[in-house]
Amino acid sequence: MRNVRFALLTIAVMAAVISGASSADVGVRQLPAPDVAVPDTVSPQMQAVIARPLPPFWNDHPKSAEEWKVLIARRADDIAATLPDLRQRLGVKVEPTTIGGVKVYPVTPESTSEVNRNRLLVHVHGGGYVFGPGESGTREAILMAGYGRIKIISVDYRMPPDFPYPAALDDAMAVWEITKTTDPKKTAIFGTSTGGGMTLAMVLRAKKEGLPLPAATAPGTPWADMTKTGDTYFTSEMLDNVLVSNDGWLGDAAKLYANGHDLKDPMLSPVYGDFAGFPPTILTSDTRDLFLSNTVRVHRKLRAAGVQAELHVFEGQSHAQYAADPYAPETKEHFGELTRFFDEHLAK
Repeated sequence: MRNVRFALLTIAVMAAVISGASSADVGVRQLPAPDVAVPDTVSPQMQAVIARPLPPFWNDHPKSAEEWKVLIARRADDIAATLPDLRQRLGVKVEPTTIGGVKVYPVTPESTSEVNRNRLLVHVHGGGYVFGPGESGTREAILMAGYGRIKIISVDYRMPPDFPYPAALDDAMAVWEITKTTDPKKTAIFGTSTGGGMTLAMVLRAKKEGLPLPAATAPGTPWADMTKTGDTYFTSEMLDNVLVSNDGWLGDAAKLYANGHDLKDPMLSPVYGDFAGFPPTILTSDTRDLFLSNTVRVHRKLRAAGVQAELHVFEGQSHAQYAADPYAPETKEHFGELTRFFDEHLAK
């Protein structure tokens, strides 16, 4: 039977070559360019988010450290301008300090539920390892603290162009050593995109170094593979109106952060790591997300390793848009799911 299958495959390849296609094209789907409408299966607020045009900077390719810094500062200023109102409306306080020599932003809700009084979340922000410095990286932590009524430490890790790998991970791990003075069974790690990838890498490194593991993790649409491997890097290209394409600034940021290291190193692309012994994990993505395949692959590897893992996928949205509008029903649902998951797995 094996010989028969091989013969049939050989015939198929030869037929493709004869017809003018190379063997590399066998199995490649040539799809017509469709017009994809905004779905009516999501809230009106989310329809407005999905309808947004592609970001004007998606195909920027900074040629120098100074050009990167200009782009980073412009985006940081835009986000930071929205945060005072967000903090006020969600009833949270953000104050900078340092832990283990690393700048952090404790995010504290005005009122904390009794069950969360001694619990703590460590947050690693997204932004392709280049965006989200300082206060601008706290937006997701503000949302989680506001909706979950739980204290959060948001890590302001060092980033390129001045500080490539492993600076970001070193900083996150220095903060994680708070578990020397806090109960890891009452502590979780979460983050989105780059923060999701870092969440996974932090657990891999904690395992390697014999450090306590968190009681749970929540990697949102993690940048778990920086090598443009996975179906939705291609099927969602130009459909995702957040990341758009790995061939824009995103791929450049991967190389900038890696600084010559192998992109398949599990500390850069944690999907290639050993997930045995991971804590319970909740993963979130979207149907138009460039990183949907990253998220699915991590979920399957966790399940194969015997880890309790949930996968939540939101309809019609691009990368991490489940938190794009702070007050949309989908955003509240997402942070409600995280709150439920942490409540189930963090010690009381």
